[in-house]
Amino acid sequence: MRVLGSAVLAMEFLIMGFAMLLAKDTHEPSTIIYGFVVMFLMIYAIRLLKKRSGWILGSILQFAMAAYSVVVPSMAIVNLLFMGLWVAAIIVGRKGEAARAALLAKGRPGENPVSPTSPDA
Repeated sequence: MRVLGSAVLAMEFLIMGFAMLLAKDTHEPSTIIYGFVVMFLMIYAIRLLKKRSGWILGSILQFAMAAYSVVVPSMAIVNLLFMGLWVAAIIVGRKGEAARAALLAKGRPGENPVSPTSPDA
């Protein structure tokens, strides 16, 4: 779950950088500052994805990215795509964690039932 979420946020970090390049000549400096704040928070959210607060911050940042499509209208399509990827990362990640937990419940990982138990065998 964390790997998928961090991949989505890292790609959005790059997308925001490119959107700020589009906005730098025609818009006010406050839009660039907003973009830098969102980019910084994305990096912070990637670090927090081990906890629930990271996922909440990542979800809030999805809407912050959507708000930037007011500045760069072509971002609206990209934002919809990445919102879908974010939701998919949450759903697929939960299924993966449930499968991993079921596998761990069966037995310890790394334990090979075929290998001999004694070193002399």
